[in-house]
Amino acid sequence: MTAIYQVGSRLFEAGFRSLAIDLRSVGHENIPASGPAILASNHVGYLDFSFVMLAPPRPRREVRFLARSEFFDKPVVGTLLRQLGQISVDVHGDAAAAATAAQDALKAGEIVGVHPEGTISPSFVPRRAKSGTVRLAESLGVPIVPVALWGSQRLLTKWRDPRPARGVVVSVRYGEPYEPEGRTAMARTTDLMARITSLLDEVQASYPQRPGPPPDDWWVPAHLGGSALTPEEADERIAQQMAERRARRRGEAA
Repeated sequence: MTAIYQVGSRLFEAGFRSLAIDLRSVGHENIPASGPAILASNHVGYLDFSFVMLAPPRPRREVRFLARSEFFDKPVVGTLLRQLGQISVDVHGDAAAAATAAQDALKAGEIVGVHPEGTISPSFVPRRAKSGTVRLAESLGVPIVPVALWGSQRLLTKWRDPRPARGVVVSVRYGEPYEPEGRTAMARTTDLMARITSLLDEVQASYPQRPGPPPDDWWVPAHLGGSALTPEEADERIAQQMAERRARRRGEAA
């Protein structure tokens, strides 16, 4: 592990300690000890990448996550992301540079982290994913390790004020590595998300902390009895948000 990655990791871990976060890892032995691999995780909060990277006990391998380019523009966060060697993705423009950087990292025998959904799921239920993850794996013949995490939405997530509670349990479960199979890229992507969802079901069933009565159960999916948005409500709100962003960009370009 490089010295600069160690520094970035220790800063995140210091933040975890300051909030008394209880970070738990299951199945981390499924991460290949050497050679390239892709960690493909569900996405429920802004800090997901850090937990997927740092949940395994030391010694751990470096992980280069694909992250939205706007996070790199923030003074403190951007510096930390660069220290950790994360890959900037222009989700509103040309993502080719990010794809090339990810391929280069895999060719060099590194681990790349991705959120196949592309954005946080405000319903906390895995969304329909894009096929980029399986295409990346297939282009170089590298395995995918499906990952599920839970609890991180309670710290910092979409459309919620950043008021993280102390003592939150964040659980991360790593599945067995596999090589995508299926007739089409979307069929292979559907299989990937099914694997992630199966792991997520296990994590949710064993999660040790329970919510209080509404509205304190906002972080629990509707299908599990919580008051989170339903997937349909979340999709509608995301579509509205994207339309507003497109309108703003057109106005700025005019």
